[in-house]
Order: sequence, then C-alpha cells, then structure tokens
Amino acid sequence: MLLFAGTVFSSAFLLFLVQPIIAKQILPWFGGSSMVWSICLVFFQGVLLAGYAYADGIARRLTPPVQAAVHILLLFAAVVTLPIVADASWKPTGGEDPTWRILGLLFATIGLPYFLLSATGPLVQSWRAGAMRGKTVYRLFSLSNLASLLALAGYPFLVEPHISVLAQGAIWSAVFLCFALLCAGSAILFVRDGRREADIETREGASPGMREMALWCALSGMGSWMLLAVSNHITQDVAPVPFLWLLPLSLYLATFVLCFEREGWYRRNLYLPVVAGLLGVCAWGLQDDSLRFEIRIAVPLYMAGLFALCMFLHGELARRKPGPRHLTRYYLMLSLGGALGGAMVGLVAPRVLPSYYELGIGFVLVPLLAAVLFYRGSRVLALAAVALSVLCAVFLALQVAKEFRDTTEVTRNFHGPLRVRDKGLHKAGRGVRQLLHGAILHGEQFVAPARRMEPTTYYGVSGGVGLLIGEMRGAPLRVGVIGMGIGTMAAHGRPGDVFRFYELNPKVIEIAHREFSFLKESRAGIEIVPGDARLSLEGETLQAFDLLVVDAFSGDAIPVHLLTREAMGLYLRHLKPGGVIAIHVTNRFLTLAPQVRVLARLFGLEAVRVRDKASDSAFLYRSEWVLVSRDRELLTRRKIREKIVPFADIPGLRPWTDDFNNLFDILK
Repeated sequence: MLLFAGTVFSSAFLLFLVQPIIAKQILPWFGGSSMVWSICLVFFQGVLLAGYAYADGIARRLTPPVQAAVHILLLFAAVVTLPIVADASWKPTGGEDPTWRILGLLFATIGLPYFLLSATGPLVQSWRAGAMRGKTVYRLFSLSNLASLLALAGYPFLVEPHISVLAQGAIWSAVFLCFALLCAGSAILFVRDGRREADIETREGASPGMREMALWCALSGMGSWMLLAVSNHITQDVAPVPFLWLLPLSLYLATFVLCFEREGWYRRNLYLPVVAGLLGVCAWGLQDDSLRFEIRIAVPLYMAGLFALCMFLHGELARRKPGPRHLTRYYLMLSLGGALGGAMVGLVAPRVLPSYYELGIGFVLVPLLAAVLFYRGSRVLALAAVALSVLCAVFLALQVAKEFRDTTEVTRNFHGPLRVRDKGLHKAGRGVRQLLHGAILHGEQFVAPARRMEPTTYYGVSGGVGLLIGEMRGAPLRVGVIGMGIGTMAAHGRPGDVFRFYELNPKVIEIAHREFSFLKESRAGIEIVPGDARLSLEGETLQAFDLLVVDAFSGDAIPVHLLTREAMGLYLRHLKPGGVIAIHVTNRFLTLAPQVRVLARLFGLEAVRVRDKASDSAFLYRSEWVLVSRDRELLTRRKIREKIVPFADIPGLRPWTDDFNNLFDILK
C-alpha cells in the first residue's frame, strides 16, 4: 500500500508543481497576461482528460503484464524528453492571438511527462482496487488532491523565493525520474500480485448508464467552470493581483480532498441552504459595484461562494461514485467534464461573450443542474432550484444592462474585456470618455473639443512624467512609451517630437484610434509597435530615446519581465547617454518603487521617487513615478525636487532577473 500511495502522491504533487513552473517560464513571452494562466489551465485539463482516457482504455482492455509493459515504456520515453525548459523559438513575433502558440509550446515542452502524471492516479488506483474493500480505494483520490494542494500552496512560499526558474525545471525533472522508478515498481508489483480484478466482478453491480455518466461529467464540468470564472472575476474585476488565482484553485482542490476522504464531510441537508444563499448573493453582487469591485467584500464573498458550490458539486460526485470496477470510467468522465468546463471559460467565452459574463451564466446553470439531480427524488427541491436559476438570470440581465449603460463599445479578446464609457456628458466641458479593462481605467479624454488634448489621469503636467517632460524641453524629444492605453502621453507632444508606443493588445490600438483622438491630434510624430514591448525592443535597431516611459504596472497582471535586470539593460541600450527612464509605479497592491531603486543601483544610476497628490483637479489622479537616469542634475531640478519622497525600505530585497523574481517581497 505504501508503494502505491507514494506513487499516487508523487504524481499529483509533480502534476501541480509543474503548472506554475512552466507558466512562469512562458508568462514573460506573452506579456504577463492573466489569460496566459487560463490557457495553461485549459491545456492541463485537456491533457488530464487524455491521461484518464488512456488509463481507462488500458485498464479495461489489456492484461496486467501488457499494461505494465506499455506504461513503463512510456515512462522511459518521458524521461528522455527532460528537462522541462521552454524553447525560445516559441516566442511570439507580433500582436497576434497567442492561444495556439501557447498550447503548442506546452505540448512540446511538458506534453508526455504531464500526460503520464495525469494517467497515474486512476491507473494505479485501478491496480490497487482488487486489494481494497469496496469504495475505500477512492481515498487515494483524496490523497492525490491533497498532494496537489500542497504543491500549489508550497510553490510561492518555499520554491519561488529561493530557487531560480531554470533550477526549478531541473529539480522537477530529477524528481520526475524518482517518480518514474516508483511507478515502474508499482507496475511490477501489480503484475506479481495474484489478486485480480476478476475477483471484484462478482461483487460489482451493473455498469453505469449514460444518464449517470452524463451527471458525473456535468458535476465535474460545472466545478471547473466556476473555478475559472471566479478566478477571472477576482483577478480582473476586483483585484488585479497576479497570484490571487492561488486562492480559488486551493479551495477547489480542498473540496475534492474533503468530499472523497470520507462521506461525512459533505451533508446535503446542511449544505443546500448555504449554497443557495451564497449563490444568490454572489449573483446579485455582479450588478452591484459595492460588491463587485470592493476587494475587502468581494474576495471573501466569492471565495466562500466558490467553496460552497464546489462542496455541493464534488459532494454530489462523491455520493454517486461507482464500485472500483468502474473506477477508471468514473475518472474519465470527471476529467472530460473538467476539460469541457475549462474550455468553455478559457477558449469559447473570450470569443463569443463581449465581457466577463461566464460567471453569471455559471450561477444560472448550477441550480439547473441541481434541479436535474433532485427531480427524481424531490420535486420540491427541483422547483426551488429552478426558481433560484431564474433569479440568477434576472441578476445577470441587470449586470449586462448596467455595463451597456452610457457605453459606446464592449469588446473582448485574449487579453480580456474592454469597455468604452462616456461619463458626465451633462456637465458642460467636464464630460469624459473612458477606456476600462475590468476595474482598471486605461485612460480618459475630455469630450469637449477645447479640452480634448488636455492630459488627464496620471499624466498631467503636475505628475512625475509631466514635470520631467517640462524640464527636458528644448530640442525635440524622442519618447518611447511601453503601454499605450488611449495614448494620453501623446498630449505632451510638440512639433518635431516623436512618440513611439509599444502596445501588447491589438484591440487597445484599434479603440485608441477609433474612439479617442490623442494620437490623431497630437502635434508629435506618432509611431505604434504592436506586440510585447520587450520582444519588440530586443529585435529593433537602437532607438536613442531621450525618454522611455514604462507604464504597464498599474493594473492587470503585473508583467514582471518588464522590471528585471535584463529589461533594464535593454532599456539603457535604447536610451541616449543623458536620457531618462520614467517608470509608473502607482499600484494599490504592490510597492514597486523599491525594486526600481535596487535595479537602478545595480547599473550605477540615480533614481528619485516622485509623488503627485493631484488634489486640485478632479481629472488628475494621485500618481507615483520613479525617474531613473545618469543625469542627477536633471532629476533634482526644482519642480521635480518639490515632489520627491523617500523610497520605502524593504530589507533584503534582491534585484529581479528573468530567472528570479518574487512578488511577495513587495506586497503591500
């Protein structure tokens, strides 16, 4: 039993540990978007499905010696593909949708090892089923989810802060070799074990029908749907903290651990009222801004809602688990449901829904599924579930209507939903048009022609970058801007200037030209480079910028690769000797300024932190910039000096590199 349990535990531990390791390798190549993680989850769920199908197929159709031989040969082939290091040839070349490139990269890098890790749980459990009583073999499934949870929770605290990315891949590969030996040992023991599945045949009931298998699939699928939908909601609409996905995934796994460890953890009569109440409040909250965008309320609420919903879904799954003979088919249906749910949210929703409506749709579908479950046993419960679904549909309709109110456009692509909104048009000269990405404002422009070229939000003349441009005036300026938004920086342009914008999201470029006029009406020459800024700069001839503005850290997933030692070296290569790098570090969740200072010191540069309270204008926001240059005199001129504030001190803070970075060090 110890050998089989060790094999199952190590496979699940490696299965979930490889996910953040490989994601961290490739995130910088695709702009650091949180959608990269969603695409990774779709891949993981798809390969998990393939692994479960393989386990079901060989367990049902091959004799024990052939099963063992096939699996050992595949283990050997997987070991040959190690180590797991992504090839740089997969880097994107422009601003195209990178979905298929990411999926291809993952398949080429970790496809076979991940496939075998996925297959190990159900396959080894089927090998052990003959020696365990009744359905106790399912406790190994609880053990595997516990291992996954430990790997997931341990990574940001025990692995990421202390081990470089390349070393993580090497260590994981070495541990995979140990797992392969354990798994091969389990296969050999299985062949030598005289107890056969034939002994179970006489004790098992009839095979599950199509309706039962469809329910397994649906329950698992809605759990996966809700996991991704809630993760998208809290990381995009509520709090754009890159590692906030860790919490919902941990709760999702914890419900599997509890529900399959033993039956007493899930009691339908106790959970149903709680689930119904939380589901209704969460659905209502999507159309109420005080719940939708307030982190102190929304995160606990939606985490509690996700936990309750997954306890219901996975608890009902555990109640319906079949005897050990049908174990692999059961796991196959669970995996199929998980893959379908993940694909609907990660692949289909961004292409057919204009905004994040999949969470509201999930709140409608879960009660309908409950009605199907309860129909044969309790018509009253089924009718109550249908009524709850209708109520959630009403809240979804209110959410959609609210988002389209005063809105000229709602659209969405790989990088997330974008919304163009008019605000305050009834106020003479004070109406503005805004571009929003979830809860993050990407810029606003006055509608009145007389004020259209007035810089707003973080880019006013009193802010760090505005003061700097004022002090640099003389000869025409060549300015690079990483992160275009609606192009507000172009308002500072003068005849002879050149502003070169780098923008990851092609939809932002399109909207900035069509719905706003900063770019069209700027007196400077405008150049726009689509795609990831760092990859673009790596392939360009030297730009000789007087000023390089790095403005990609205020919201969304933080693109850490734009704030590393290698990135700073690249910026300096494209900067004139007396030029300045202005980094926008306004952020509600992360203290970025100390990391910029650490990098500046590494290159022997001067750095000042400039804070503007913007208290005298409703259209200028509090902002914080770090200005970096070799020219100390420029950085300490009077207007800038008046707004310089000290850097916060973070003891032991190390400069980030492409191989090492840890956001927990700068969490507020």
